[in-house]
Parts: sequence; structure tokens; C-alpha cells
Amino acid sequence: MTTSLRRTPAMKHGRQARRGATATLLKTTAVALAVVLVSGASVAAWIVYDLASNVSSNAVDITQPDGAGGSAPAVPNIDAFEGGFNMLIVGADNDENQDPNAYGPRDITLNDVNMLLHVSEDHTSAVVVSLPRDLVIAQPTCVDPETDETARAVSAQPLNAAYERGGLACVVGTVSELTGLEIEYAALMSFNAVVEMTNAVGGVPVCLTKPVKDRWSGLDLPAGTTTISGATALAFLRTRHGVGDGSDLSRIASQQQYISSLIRTIKSDDTLTDVTKLYGLAQVAAKHVKLSTSLTNLTRMVAMARTLQTIDLDKLALVQYPVGADPYNVNKVVPDEALAKKLFDAIAADEPFAPDPNVDRNGVQADPDAPVPPPAAAPPATETPDAQPPASAPSNPGADATPAPTPTSNVIEGLSGQTALEQTCSVANR
Repeated sequence: MTTSLRRTPAMKHGRQARRGATATLLKTTAVALAVVLVSGASVAAWIVYDLASNVSSNAVDITQPDGAGGSAPAVPNIDAFEGGFNMLIVGADNDENQDPNAYGPRDITLNDVNMLLHVSEDHTSAVVVSLPRDLVIAQPTCVDPETDETARAVSAQPLNAAYERGGLACVVGTVSELTGLEIEYAALMSFNAVVEMTNAVGGVPVCLTKPVKDRWSGLDLPAGTTTISGATALAFLRTRHGVGDGSDLSRIASQQQYISSLIRTIKSDDTLTDVTKLYGLAQVAAKHVKLSTSLTNLTRMVAMARTLQTIDLDKLALVQYPVGADPYNVNKVVPDEALAKKLFDAIAADEPFAPDPNVDRNGVQADPDAPVPPPAAAPPATETPDAQPPASAPSNPGADATPAPTPTSNVIEGLSGQTALEQTCSVANR
């Protein structure tokens, strides 16, 4: 029997012992700062000073000698952010404060999670593109802003080698060159940042089709929906052997389930009205997340947060960068250039689009217990039942009438992903 599902390549890449970190959307940071900082008299001035000091002390310069990255617009009014923006969220697998006994010793730092957030010019939609860590691509010349060391351009390196070549600025430059988008803002998160962020939000509900006990990540969860936080949330986000076909692509799909649930949690009335939770999120972001210098202005972050708060869940897409099998290495992937062009042409033009529902995401499936949205209300009638056609109307009205245009689909065929509104379950790897 045939099926309409198009399966992405089952590539078991990234088998080595190192295990990737993950990142939550900087939306968490921005929403927290926005609500806390615009609370007026309810937030003391010393809190603002404390947050600003921590944010500035952790700032990273992402500009490069050729001018790529970090060219932020003027500081906006706190009530609005002018135009769209692009932000890169990077998850690193090494941090000087992390416990080597918990995560294993690491000699270098890899950017194992790379998520590009794009907000449209009119603020009606947004997309988060997850770029696989093992995506083999060309990388530009990079200058590490902390050491001033120069790394020459390379023709074929996995994406997660970019950080070691030149820090966060190099990751930004590499992704910018790959996508053709100017990236003005960036954030770097580590294991500890993920743990503290999930604790501050009060947990995130995730769903599994079957129990998972993964010795590699330490994840041990039952089937069904469980609210996770702290080290358990990190284990869920790191697990690769426990979901799908055991590939990093399956892990990305599972992470998208978590992120969509996180966004729904952040946007819920319970979270947005809980000042204690929101200030906790702001503190975590200020102390555990390294932001680009273009993001250190709190007014700018507040304006960006207010922009993000207005986007409907069904207009926020979470997609995977299109890839195919690397013919030279079964553990790596290469760009699907034709499909990637369709994706980034749509992003650059701010054209609305949706991922292909017929793509087998190889790691998640629709949550059967998710509530079904109510049907759309029927449009109001424009004529009364006894209305008569005009005397000049033809006896066969459809014969000479112009046919109604066929609705144009905004689905990008072959693109893997979901919206933040969709509720999914990670498929256990048994």
C-alpha cells in the first residue's frame, strides 16, 4: 500500500559521544523583560538597574570586519518596534560553570543548536528555522572578537564547528551567508540557561507516544503528557536516541514540540499575569544568556517583546532547514538548495507560508488528545431568501460569469515543521 507521506532521509548522523545543548526562544527573555519593565511603579528602579547591568556584562559583539551582523536599527520607542527583524539563538554544549560529571568533559565548544527567528515587517507572522548541527556548508572568514584571531574561509564544514572558529559572531556570519538574511541580533545559551529557564517558567508540558528511558541523555519519562522542568527538560531536549529514528533531525522535530508548548505556556494568561514568574525569567535571561551588543538596550528588547506578543500562534511557524543526505558522509547532511531557496525567498519577501502537513517529520506526530479548534463561523448572508436576480441576469448565470479564482496554497511543499498552535507528541524510539 502506498502513502502520501514523504519521509525525510533517515540519517543517523552525529553518533559521536558529544551531546548537543538546546535553546529556548529568546521570546521567553523578551516577554519576561517586557512585562516586568513596563509594570511601572510595581517594579523598583533597582530591579531595572540589576537586569541592565547583567545584560551588559554578558554582551557579545557579533560584528565582523566586512560589516556582517549586529547592525541594529536606532533604539525604538517602548511602545513599538519599527519593521521586522532577524535573531539567531544558539545553544552551546560547553560552559565554564557546567558540571562535567553531569554532561561529560568537553575540550571545545560547539554550536549544536541554531535557531533563526524572523519577524515580518508588518508584525503579523514569524518563523523559527532550526538549522541542523551536522549541516555541511561553506563558512566565511571569521575574526574572534575576544581573541582577534582570524579563521580562514572553508568550503565544507559542519555548522556546529562555527563557534570554535570565531565565537558567536562566526555563527551569525555563517548563517547569514547561508540564508542571505542580515542578522542583527543574537543570543547564546548553555545547559545551565536551559535548566534555569524551564524552572522559572514553572514547567512545560510535553507528550510521548511511549515511555522513554535514554541512558545517553538521562531522560526517563512515561507515555502521555508530562510537565517537565529543570534537568528533565534539558534531558528531553538533548535526547536523540530516545525519539524518532535516533537522528538529529528527529531530535529537532521533538524540540519543536517543546518550543511550541513553551510558547503556548508563555502566552497563557497564567504566566503573563504572574509577575514572580516573569521576573524570574528576566533574571535567568540576564545572568545566564549572552546577548549580542545590539540587544543590550532594554528599551529595544521591550519593544521587540511587545511585537512578539501580538503574533497569533497559528502565524508562528517552526520549520527545519531543508536538507538531504551527504553523499560523502552518512552522519552529515547537506542543503536541499531548491527547497531552501523557496523558504528563504518567502521569508525575505515576508510572504505567508506554512510547512507541508504531508511530510513525515520522523520524530513527532499529532497529539490525539489535543483539543479540536471550533469550526470557523459561516459568513453572514448577503441576500434575503426571497431575493430575485435582476431582470438582465442570464438564464444560466454560470455560463458567462467569470469563474471564482482558485485559492492559492501557502504551503511550501516538502518543508518540514509545524505552527506554535499545533500540539504534537514525540514518537518514542523503541
